[in-house]
Amino acid sequence: MSYNAIKKVIDLGDGRTIEIETGKLAKQADGSVVVKMGNTMLLATVVSSPEAKEGIDFLPLSVDYQEKYAATGRIPGGFLRREARLSDYEILISRLVDRALRPLFPEDYHADTQVMISLISADKNIMPDALAGLAASAALSVSDIPFNGPISEVRVAKIDGQLVINPALSDLERATLEFIVAGSENDINMVEGEADEIQEEEMVEALKFAHAAIKDHCRVQKELTEEVGKTVKRTYSHEHSNEDLKQQVYAATYDKVYEIAGSGSSKHERHDKLKEVRDAFIGTLGEIDDVTKSLAKKYFHDVEYDAVRNLILDENKRLDGRSLRQVRPIWSEIDYLPAAHGSAVFTRGETQSLTSVTLGGKDDEQMIDGAFLNGYSKFMLHYNFPGFSTGEVRPNRGPGRREVGHGNLAMRSLKKVLPPEDQNPYTIRVVSDILESNGSSSMATVCAGTLALMDAGVKLAAPVSGIAMGLITDEKTGKYAILSDILGDEDHLGDMDFKVTGTAKGIVACQMDLKINGLSYEVVTEALAQAKEGRLHILGEMAKTISEPREDYKPFAPRIVTLKIDKEFIGAVIGPGGKIIQEMQRETGATINIEEKDNQGIVQIFADHKDAIDAAVARIRAIAAKPEVGEIYEGKVRSIMPFGAFVEIMPGKDGLLHISEIDHRRIETMDGVFEVGEIVKVKLLDIDKQGKLKLSRKALLPRPPKPEAAPKQQEEKKD
Repeated sequence: MSYNAIKKVIDLGDGRTIEIETGKLAKQADGSVVVKMGNTMLLATVVSSPEAKEGIDFLPLSVDYQEKYAATGRIPGGFLRREARLSDYEILISRLVDRALRPLFPEDYHADTQVMISLISADKNIMPDALAGLAASAALSVSDIPFNGPISEVRVAKIDGQLVINPALSDLERATLEFIVAGSENDINMVEGEADEIQEEEMVEALKFAHAAIKDHCRVQKELTEEVGKTVKRTYSHEHSNEDLKQQVYAATYDKVYEIAGSGSSKHERHDKLKEVRDAFIGTLGEIDDVTKSLAKKYFHDVEYDAVRNLILDENKRLDGRSLRQVRPIWSEIDYLPAAHGSAVFTRGETQSLTSVTLGGKDDEQMIDGAFLNGYSKFMLHYNFPGFSTGEVRPNRGPGRREVGHGNLAMRSLKKVLPPEDQNPYTIRVVSDILESNGSSSMATVCAGTLALMDAGVKLAAPVSGIAMGLITDEKTGKYAILSDILGDEDHLGDMDFKVTGTAKGIVACQMDLKINGLSYEVVTEALAQAKEGRLHILGEMAKTISEPREDYKPFAPRIVTLKIDKEFIGAVIGPGGKIIQEMQRETGATINIEEKDNQGIVQIFADHKDAIDAAVARIRAIAAKPEVGEIYEGKVRSIMPFGAFVEIMPGKDGLLHISEIDHRRIETMDGVFEVGEIVKVKLLDIDKQGKLKLSRKALLPRPPKPEAAPKQQEEKKD
């Protein structure tokens, strides 16, 4: 069988290429492609229903990225031994693609649309996440689904001072900044990543560098669309319309909505007033069908959209009465949870996070068992967003994609200021419970997490704060307004959600989503400068509560001691079948972990009180210590021979105490000198080439005085 496969190649300019192939796999999907870079291959498919469901006024888009374990030659863990629900890593990649694609679909396209991206082959040094957006867009490009793309995503990193597109995984350890950037030929519409306290100018430089690569990817996709013959997209008509009703809604409600928007009301008060206006207008329409009622609500939302934006652009006035650059009032408190290892409450306006810190040992590390990434993590941050935080009734079904994404952004931010692993023996879990939400609860999590970690005594390199920036634009007039610390409604009705976190020195993480075309780099630079101003203000408010980490951990926090022993003693500490280490844990009450690292044994001792730590340390040191010449030991007599005694000075370390080294006086026989099991103090005189120990008791005894000479001998000496 022959296939009419079409292949296009993107040249990265340094000898590496990306291939896009269509026409061979999954041909019953509306669009499908295979994207290949090295041995990493992604299969992307897209299917969209011919018609929209009745009453749907939004795009029901689902994006799923999944890694096949066979791609890396692994069998999944767990009881089922098959791919199950998406991991957090897969969810995060799905979100990256969703956020890049969603703004590019036509506003009036409402058909169920599903994008699926599968990792079907993996090169362990080529990260698939930077290729997922390109694969999804290419699948849309070879379909007849309406889409105002193409787009692409790339990873941009600065390694050894140079910006690189889609670098190797092995090089990322040296990166000082790392962002996933998505966009079309004309604009950037999504950014997410982290950095080592970089300046704003450096970030803009990285975005420009990434966009240059994205433009090339988009050009190749357009060529692919033409070759496949999918330049004409399907026609659709998903929306009812009633222009007369729209005019009625605007005429009857715009002024009232504008007045409410400018009244400075609280969130719930404002929503109640707007609902009253909407319902009162609908009541004037008399008996109407469901379609007309739905249209009236839609047009009223359009009124809200225009009124709020015009209020901001025309009067520089915001929904809660603040100026454009003003941050809402902040209050915070630490040590709120008396039994937690660290805790903080951070409240900014109507957004509040209660965050706790728990310190654990090596056994508490998180196991990462993914097809591409696997290993262990010593730092976890979990973000919870219950329904009551927004006054809603919503079942608790575990964290959704939003919670995973928001938690990941906060985790990236705080991870950058944690102490190095050799200075921090703890596994750390941070949990942020959002108790109120009206704008940027993820940034509240960053601030509360910083305070809670410092309350716990974790030696952060510097405090981190975060702020969410918004943007309102008018393409006709060219006017725009950058908003600091946006409300939930300003996010919903605005054009940008740009979250920036950092220390006093610079940016450590960011997340940006855009809903408009044509954002200039000058506006991005201005937004970053305004964000820095807000971040520093928030840091100042946080410092009023706690300005540096506690000197010590809480009294009830667990203690950890890390010892380094020679590799040769690992087996002796563990014992046959784990007998020795289990006995030590049982008798001391401490938890002991040991692993080989850098040709040494790393022993971690974890306990709730100092006595248990000290007892375990003493026993391990006794096992792993090396005898030193000149040192004095209390040893146990193990056996007695005619020529001396063998004395154990350390566990498993016996030395010979020769009969001539027992006493200054001459000893003729060993009979009755020692008993087996007797404790004797000895000095280590020497270790020979075979490692045999030479001991002396005599060296520790005072030398007896010389006997006086006989009188006759003394007289002879005088003569």
